[in-house]
Amino acid sequence: MIRLSKDRNTKTENKMQPTMAPKERGDLMGHPRGLATLFMTEMWERFSYYGMRALLVLFMVAAIEDGGLGLSDQTATAIYGLYTAAVFLGSLPGGWIGDRLMGAQRAVWIGGFVIMCGHFILAIPNDSIFFLGLIVIVLGTGLLKPNITAIVGELYERDDPRRDSGFTLFYMGINLGAALGPLACGWLALQNWHYGFAAAGVGMFFGLIQFRRTRHYLGGAGREPDSSVRPSERFRRRAWLAIGACVALIGCLLVAGLSGWLQYDAIRLAQGGTYAIVAVAIAYFVYIFGFSGLTRAERGRLMVIVVLISAATVFWVGSEQAGSSLNLFAQRYTIREFGGFEIPASWFQSLNPAFIILLGPLYSMLWIALARRHLDPSSPLKLGIGLVILGLAFVVMIGAAALVASGQQVLPAWLIFTYLLLTMGELALSPVGMSALTRLAPRRMVGQMMGVWFLSLSLGSILAGLFAGEFSADAVEAMPGLFLRLVIMTVAAGLLLMLISGPLRRLAARAE
Repeated sequence: MIRLSKDRNTKTENKMQPTMAPKERGDLMGHPRGLATLFMTEMWERFSYYGMRALLVLFMVAAIEDGGLGLSDQTATAIYGLYTAAVFLGSLPGGWIGDRLMGAQRAVWIGGFVIMCGHFILAIPNDSIFFLGLIVIVLGTGLLKPNITAIVGELYERDDPRRDSGFTLFYMGINLGAALGPLACGWLALQNWHYGFAAAGVGMFFGLIQFRRTRHYLGGAGREPDSSVRPSERFRRRAWLAIGACVALIGCLLVAGLSGWLQYDAIRLAQGGTYAIVAVAIAYFVYIFGFSGLTRAERGRLMVIVVLISAATVFWVGSEQAGSSLNLFAQRYTIREFGGFEIPASWFQSLNPAFIILLGPLYSMLWIALARRHLDPSSPLKLGIGLVILGLAFVVMIGAAALVASGQQVLPAWLIFTYLLLTMGELALSPVGMSALTRLAPRRMVGQMMGVWFLSLSLGSILAGLFAGEFSADAVEAMPGLFLRLVIMTVAAGLLLMLISGPLRRLAARAE
């Protein structure tokens, strides 16, 4: 009873003061204690997501007699692209729901529970409900991802120099889970694919327990919707009815045979999805700039956000090859037997997050050290550098693909070095980009802007899936040219962003 009373009092106080200054929460290693809560919650959520993702394409292309779905590479990678795109596309309405209807903390809790249910559906050895599990995970992740990131931003004042460092540490939590997930789920999947999917659900269960027990450290951050944009009760009821109708429609589509359509017409659906996502992005920004009552300063900052989102989309097209073309490359063309032990192909998915764990603190210290000396590169410049480094990662893959085209198997060192460069580029782009969005976005739109950030991941993912479908085991001689296309695209985008980083920095400064 005492604890319930305390929670009520806290809730009343938070209505008056939604966000407390970091020093009022008690610091942990120079950061708000609430960062540890979000770190651990996101770690377990990413354990479940990346553990399952490492198996997804491999499961779909595995022969039916081996327990897989027996799909072609093109169909499997298209479905992979659709799934990952839908996960991030769901972040746009998920961010709005957190901003306007339930508050970010409640959205994280409910989203995590839905994710757990989705993974346990995948664990059922029945292929007819496989796609139901994927869609349930999409719904839960769309609700959790933008809102947990928005809470991180609320832990810091807008001009707090620890902000970029805090996001980098949060990003390490993401990648600790992403490193452990493929190892655990991949090992269990060797016994049975569905054991691996079940392990992902158990991971999300642990994340929910941890969040529930420690969320009091978050204080008022994300506890309630922003009072300046909280709609009337009548609007809230209508919104919940609309959301319920959308969920029901998804269920009806599944009953009508959407899962079968995905298997046999996934490529065309992915192509249509690309146009749909672009249309959604354009319509959203037209609405934001034209009808949301932005001030001149807010318009300037949002113009910078649009450029950063566009650059991030190009990055994800290359980065998301990890779960598709690079995953299949590890399985088919990489020497994996050492001392009588065969390394599971899914374990290579742990390289990127493991490198982030090793290099993340160095990047965090680098940004702080440069900021103290007033030498910190602007966010657009950091993103441009990240794109160029990603291009160099695929230069390595051109060499590996050339060896495969000549009829050889390659050593794991090629993939290891590729993932190292990919990680170096990602650390210069992803945590910095998330931090920039929470800094530049109007406070009443932070959750929505994080949804837009994940919209770039959605578009990049679906394009990555379509691009991965161009790789074929029957045309290995084309692989070097395909990787060269990735090099040209990412390096050109990075150099362009670096050239315009100065004007973008001045535009953001004038807007403040």
